[in-house]
Amino acid sequence: MAVAAAWLIVLVVTVVAVLSVSPPSPRTDVPAGEPSAAAAFAHVERIGAQTHVAGSAAADGVRTYILDTLRGLGIDARVQDAVGVHPGDPVQAARVRNVVATLPGTAPQAGRGRVLLVAHYDSVQVGPGANDDGAGVSTLLESARVLRTTPLRNDVVLLFTDAEEACLCGAEAFVASDPVAAQGGVVLNVEARGTGGPAIMFETTRGNARLLDVYADAVPHPVTTSFAVEVYRILPNDTDFSPFRDSGRFTGLNSAYIDGVAAYHSPQDTPSRMDRGSLQAHLDDTVALARAFGGQDLRELSTPAAQDATYFPVLDRLVRYPGSAVWPLAVLAAVAVLALAVVARLRRAASVPRLLVGLVAAVVPLLVAPLLAQGGWLLLVALRPDYADVSGDVWNPTWYRWAVVVLVAAVVLTWFALLRKAVGATALTVGGLAWLAALGIALASLAPGGSYLATLPALVGAVCVLVAVAVGRTGVGVAAATVAACVGVVVLVPTAVLFFPALGMPVAAVPAFVLVLATPTLLPLLDPLLGRRAGWQGPAAFVVVVALGAAGLVADRPDAQHPVPSQLMYSLDADTGQARWVSEQTRPGTWTARYVDRRELVPQLLGMSGLFWTGAAPTADLPAARVDVVSDVAGDAGRTVTVRVVPQRPVRLIALRTANGPAVRAATVAGAPVGVRDGSLDLIFHAPPPEGLELRLELAAPGPVDLDVLDGSDGLAGLPGFTPRPPDVAVAGSHTSELVAVTRTTRI
Repeated sequence: MAVAAAWLIVLVVTVVAVLSVSPPSPRTDVPAGEPSAAAAFAHVERIGAQTHVAGSAAADGVRTYILDTLRGLGIDARVQDAVGVHPGDPVQAARVRNVVATLPGTAPQAGRGRVLLVAHYDSVQVGPGANDDGAGVSTLLESARVLRTTPLRNDVVLLFTDAEEACLCGAEAFVASDPVAAQGGVVLNVEARGTGGPAIMFETTRGNARLLDVYADAVPHPVTTSFAVEVYRILPNDTDFSPFRDSGRFTGLNSAYIDGVAAYHSPQDTPSRMDRGSLQAHLDDTVALARAFGGQDLRELSTPAAQDATYFPVLDRLVRYPGSAVWPLAVLAAVAVLALAVVARLRRAASVPRLLVGLVAAVVPLLVAPLLAQGGWLLLVALRPDYADVSGDVWNPTWYRWAVVVLVAAVVLTWFALLRKAVGATALTVGGLAWLAALGIALASLAPGGSYLATLPALVGAVCVLVAVAVGRTGVGVAAATVAACVGVVVLVPTAVLFFPALGMPVAAVPAFVLVLATPTLLPLLDPLLGRRAGWQGPAAFVVVVALGAAGLVADRPDAQHPVPSQLMYSLDADTGQARWVSEQTRPGTWTARYVDRRELVPQLLGMSGLFWTGAAPTADLPAARVDVVSDVAGDAGRTVTVRVVPQRPVRLIALRTANGPAVRAATVAGAPVGVRDGSLDLIFHAPPPEGLELRLELAAPGPVDLDVLDGSDGLAGLPGFTPRPPDVAVAGSHTSELVAVTRTTRI
């Protein structure tokens, strides 16, 4: 009876832990001083009505709407018209028009800093961007309505950036040249990567301890983990937060909701798909944080603290401790596990040979469960080849996610039934806790913010199991085992839940691994629950896994609302008159395969080079950009040549490369300096003005140089040989989908 009650407690704690990282319900009837998802969604419907890529007339319309809305609230707003440059290979630049507005503080100088709320108003070239980042823009507009009613101590700056999708160039321009950015401050960036889910604070500047104190106290439903920050720091991903972070003048937090990622950057990113509860989560967090930071002295908060914090959600609260405690806790966990092993031996709960076997055996579920989860995805790809190009997640992953959860249970139950009598539950528990402690030490060294995932279950689990071993299966022993199980659940389950949408089914091994880490904290309660009946539960669970996978295949069938993504480009070499279709897909689907039939090397296409699927295409009547020499001054020390690159059709971008000539020492485009690498210019300029780009090159010698020019527009409709996609096939969410590229080389 006591064990059944213990499992009921664990089940309730598990449900609450999952709900604590779920979005709230949207609010409609709210006081004027509180944010409303219904009011914000009205902005989303306007912003996400059509594609509004940077430099387009539709983007101009969204910018005008933002300005009109702010001014209608009585807030002064202006447009920063500049050229932003994002370093990289290739270098990227854009003409941007950021909207900047300020809610004046009551004592801004006393606080010595500003709070900046940031969101980008441009979309990708193939989707309306209702979520990415209509959610962020609408959050800022609704926050402005709320915050203006009660002025804060510090200025609150509302920054709506341009050209984030292209190159982060709006944020780059603001950080580099806008006077408001000179003083630094605290930045709160608002993003979306999918259509729903909780608002996750997934990135911080370094030295985040003081920021996390404010976040934990202010946000009503904190959803964040220091492990997510550690993971994001090693990924190549960037948002508008990156230029602020890299400048060294700002501290801040970056938040996004990330579930429903199948619609990300695609034509399906529409207002109708938005989870308004997720929008409400953004609103609640943004207003709460703006008020918290806006009312405090920012002299310390706008500079990095001495260390990062370790933090994670526990039942709707945020547990946190300083980074300096990571190593002591990791070592203490290892000592606790060692003490448990000694006590288990002294109490004759497990012999030394059994403890050693348990240590070896405990690694089995840690390896098998993730491998089977990943193998399950590969099986799904084999059964449904369209899954081969899923980089985020499938349209309806719910059944598959449950299959992974049950798969972990199936592996643990089967493993435990096979080894329980031969090795013993205590030895297997000690072995599992030992691996947790070892993982905690490894993470303390490699990713300190993630060490808690293993250290805390190992530490609490070892102490509680030690008590249970000492007192036996008494009420105290069951209570101790219950505490260990609950700690394992509240620490690990929310992170696994967040990893499902963050990584998607193509990386199902990761949430499976996180879930299986809870095994040693559950075994002390699992052993008495199964009693003599252990053995059939594991195979039964595997049957359920197969049934869930089959249900997922049925539920996730492609149709007009959940189409198969297809990526296709058209490339024309104006020098030779040859054209080809190009696709980045790993395995072209039935529709894409009509156009591409072989893998070949594509030398250079917007910074991409390598093997792509290609196919011969009819030559379209598309004029290449014209290159006019504006000035040319040569001397003994080199040559300075200025040219104007003028597109002969409406284009979204122009790519420029130099080759076969003197080294380039310096370059400017549209008046902005751009970097050169190894004596060559390699640049993509987004949203070029209709009159063209002025490019100035300083060459190391007076000889001629080849200038490769690619201009790119969007939309394959109307090209010879192109047939529209069927209803269940749609444009893939890619920055190059539907690209029409025309290249020409000019010797200057």
